[in-house]
Amino acid sequence: QVQLLESGGGLVQAGGSLRLSCVTSGRTFSTGVMGWFRRAPGKEREFVGAISWSGGSPYYADSVKGRFTISRDNAKNTVYLQMNSLKPEDTAVYYCAATQSRGRPYDTWGQGTQVTVSS
Repeated sequence: QVQLLESGGGLVQAGGSLRLSCVTSGRTFSTGVMGWFRRAPGKEREFVGAISWSGGSPYYADSVKGRFTISRDNAKNTVYLQMNSLKPEDTAVYYCAATQSRGRPYDTWGQGTQVTVSS
């Protein structure tokens, strides 16, 4: 059974940084795409960005472009979300998710990690 486990959330002041990790277990991903999403209180889930396990550049939502960076470590089956210049509006529960390919539904989700940015 595939499992995704996020970590690294917490409380940070505006302008600060956090790095989230998403460790996959249950299978080794050599293909497919890992995505990051977030859900703020009272809002719909929002796509943050994604990266392919097999190569290529990550892609991002406009709201985080230039501030967030997604990377991966295939040897550790881990994907990272480096968040810089955080804003209060970045406050949300952040989830990682997996899909077999870009454009297909994400079918495996982590439990989420809370990120709170204070002003």
